[in-house]
Amino acid sequence: MMFGRRDGRSISDSLARTRPVRAASFGNTIEFPHEGGALEPVANPQTEPDQSNGKGRQVSTMGSKTKSSATAHSLKGDTLSTLSAIKDQVIPRLMERIDMEAAAELPRENLWHEIAPIISEILTELRLNLNKLEQTEVEDMVLDEMLGLGPLERLLHDDSVTDIMVNGAQQVYVERKGKLEMTDVKFRDDDHVMNIAQRIVAKVGRRIDQTQPLVDARLEDGSRVNIIVPPLAIRGPTISIRKFSKKPITLDVMAKQGNLSDKMATLLKIAAASRLNIVISGGTGSGKTTLLNALSQLIDHSERIVTIEDAAELQLQQPHVVPLETRPMNLEGQGEITFRDLVKNALRMRPDRIILGEIRGPEAIDMLQAMNTGHDGSMCTLHANRPREALTRLENMVSMANLNLPPEAVRRQIADAIDLIVQVERMRDGKRRIVTIAEVCGISDNVITLQDLHQYEFEGENSDGSLRGEFKSSGLRPYFIEKAAYFGLDRALMDTV
Repeated sequence: MMFGRRDGRSISDSLARTRPVRAASFGNTIEFPHEGGALEPVANPQTEPDQSNGKGRQVSTMGSKTKSSATAHSLKGDTLSTLSAIKDQVIPRLMERIDMEAAAELPRENLWHEIAPIISEILTELRLNLNKLEQTEVEDMVLDEMLGLGPLERLLHDDSVTDIMVNGAQQVYVERKGKLEMTDVKFRDDDHVMNIAQRIVAKVGRRIDQTQPLVDARLEDGSRVNIIVPPLAIRGPTISIRKFSKKPITLDVMAKQGNLSDKMATLLKIAAASRLNIVISGGTGSGKTTLLNALSQLIDHSERIVTIEDAAELQLQQPHVVPLETRPMNLEGQGEITFRDLVKNALRMRPDRIILGEIRGPEAIDMLQAMNTGHDGSMCTLHANRPREALTRLENMVSMANLNLPPEAVRRQIADAIDLIVQVERMRDGKRRIVTIAEVCGISDNVITLQDLHQYEFEGENSDGSLRGEFKSSGLRPYFIEKAAYFGLDRALMDTV
């Protein structure tokens, strides 16, 4: 179904006549870079008789098209910058000719079929003769502004990009293979960045403005987003997007990539299947959530899982998963739902396992109590540089609950609740590795006892800059072998030693 123009006519009607070309529509002349043949004038539009005046008019000859990053990858940075400037001239003229409310309701493919001829008409008015590849890219840019996240769409569809960092309108970085690099992506101004930020948070029922200048959100594919804007962000609105692979990453895949050894992968599979309580520890961007997703695939499909996160990003494959998400306070300072509220509520939902995206505060005590009261096999992540530091952080976060528990009682509860600590690290060559698998064995002289089962030992650097090392087993008998024996996995566990 065609959507209407602002003057009541359909788009079909608008294409039945050639619009008069006005000198005021031309704007400033755009200089085209002609490197490598890009943007050279080509006679790609076909002409067909126009019944209103008999003259030829341009029509699209591209047929069906789906969004991909192939077009952008085949164009150079300066060409993309020029096409972005053209897009900025096309959009206001396009807005005058269509009903935006009706356009917003159409799927992307249908909307493209509607506006492609109009864009071709506008380019003619602007005296811009683009080749097929360039016109396709302009159309993609226009659709991204209307339905997507504008300049960021190209990066979101690039599978090699794992993180996107917008530092104001003129500076966008990405992470590829663990390394940061500057891109040629730019926004018009800070208002353009704010519009994209507001579009992101509106889809998850949140807001971003001067009264609420920072927010955590997520994209439709589960990618995590953090946004902070002025007055807190001095150089303009800042958007940080943590993308996740569209293909589920398993422990076997991680072993092939060199993130851990085959024996470590087998040990973690047994730990997850044996319902051990596991803490994944590491720094920012070290791969904690990716590992948590991989471990969760070993959970039996008959179990009921409740996940609790600030912004739902876990991608569990089991059929019986109940995802919960915290909620910030509203303008009146009311309505906040915290981690602690959700953990307490989760205990009333008959979960077999509780998975926390990340522990940051007093919810640690509720998670420990859940692990100690029949919810074996629960998992969580936290920020720490070593397994011993992870235990110290847990103890400190329990104290934030103001329960006035003696340190001995807190440590006893931690020792009874946690079975395994998996330490992950993003190393200086950009590769993420599991550097330690440590087991909590108990408590002695008021000190929690740990034993390392596997470690990564750094040996040197290769000529290509990658690090050289070896995953080594300590040879110690795992303390949780009795739990593994209950599930018939004790012999397989001993093979990992």
